Amino acid sequence: MAKSKSIFVCQNCGNESPKWMGKCPGCGNWNTMVEEQKMVNTQPQRAVTITNGNKPQSITEIKSSAYERYDTNIAELNRVLGGGLVKGSLTLISGDPGIGKSTLLLQAAGAIANKYGKVLYVSGEESEEQIKMRADRLEISHSNLYIVAETNIDLIEAHVNDIQPIFVIVDSIQTLFKGNISSAPGSVSQVRECSNEIMRIGKTRGIPFFIVAHVTKQGELAGPRVLEHMVDTVLHFEGERTQEFRILRTIKNRFGTTSEIGVFEMRGIGLKEVLNPSSMFLEETNFTQEGSSVIGIVEGSRPVLVEIQALVSETKAIMPRRTAVGVDVARLNLILAVLEKKLKIPFYNCDVYVNVVGGLNLDGTYGDLGMALALISSIKGEPIKLEKTLVVGEVGLTGEIRPVSFCEKIVNEGSKLGFKNFIVPLKNKDKMDMKGSNIVGISSLKECFSKVF
Repeated sequence: MAKSKSIFVCQNCGNESPKWMGKCPGCGNWNTMVEEQKMVNTQPQRAVTITNGNKPQSITEIKSSAYERYDTNIAELNRVLGGGLVKGSLTLISGDPGIGKSTLLLQAAGAIANKYGKVLYVSGEESEEQIKMRADRLEISHSNLYIVAETNIDLIEAHVNDIQPIFVIVDSIQTLFKGNISSAPGSVSQVRECSNEIMRIGKTRGIPFFIVAHVTKQGELAGPRVLEHMVDTVLHFEGERTQEFRILRTIKNRFGTTSEIGVFEMRGIGLKEVLNPSSMFLEETNFTQEGSSVIGIVEGSRPVLVEIQALVSETKAIMPRRTAVGVDVARLNLILAVLEKKLKIPFYNCDVYVNVVGGLNLDGTYGDLGMALALISSIKGEPIKLEKTLVVGEVGLTGEIRPVSFCEKIVNEGSKLGFKNFIVPLKNKDKMDMKGSNIVGISSLKECFSKVF
């Protein structure tokens, strides 16, 4: 027999408390505790398993289904998924409103319906007519693609049992609710319970699910963190709605590498994949301009070349500005401190602006040396004297240039795009066996400064 119990749940971290608190003891945020009714079973109840069998099996007898994947007919989406859509997997995709999540999923749904079988698109935010209008614009029309506007998870399961689809899209998880929970849709209890139901349906029937999730103003995933732990893959759509390029990044992937990216271009007929993002990011690059350098990074298994620009201007303000787009501000401040200490270049009376062209966000340390050279070039008013130069290297606090991983792969990508000179850490150069390229190995900032300017 079930009894109703009143509890207070933090809408940020999911922490539960028997009484209201102004500050959540779990995450420390204020005014996030909301009262909810929780049904408590007085009799022990067996939990629902996510597999058909519940007996222990030898690992040699278990058949792996990792090779059973659906081709989405979108090469960039297949890349970030690790080679395609795995049967029975749960994929969470998030991004800013209007970035193109629903467009990408509708394109994938149309391709899978055309190639494999029935696909169910569940919308909790739009009507069937609205999705039909988008499908007409994307030129998607197939009898195997089913659309339903529903938010009750129990009715959604009934539709899945009736249609027997091979792929299901839920847009979005914050709109779903379960009838026996009194809290509003989007609350911690509803998101957690609906995610459990989706996981049970997908795992027991071998149906892959794509779940759309909202993001906060800070760009983080809205809702409890348990949602990220439950799913198999977490994807994030990056980019600005005013720009035409979109970047799909893998945050978590149980079936492939993490930090993989897929690049798309938004057009009138939908998202078009960009198979060579390096050429796209360098399309308008002027190699003889001051304050600019081209760096190489590795995103997952793909080398990508991007331009990094710097602007250094003298200011009379007491506190100079430090602005970075696509680069961590703390990393920028570290590079400035090293340049002031080791090369005696004054930045304390200058405003500093750094931008990564194309909207890409740099996470690693591949671009340290390129950012340093762009800053020096801007403050000196001189471009890098070497023609078509690619720069790779990490800058240490003592001014040394430290080696980076996959340096040879980045240099090979630069050679294909016509770069003639490569500035790399000395230890990376010693391990390379490349002919026909001018590879300059350096060990310190002072050595690099003397050879480049």
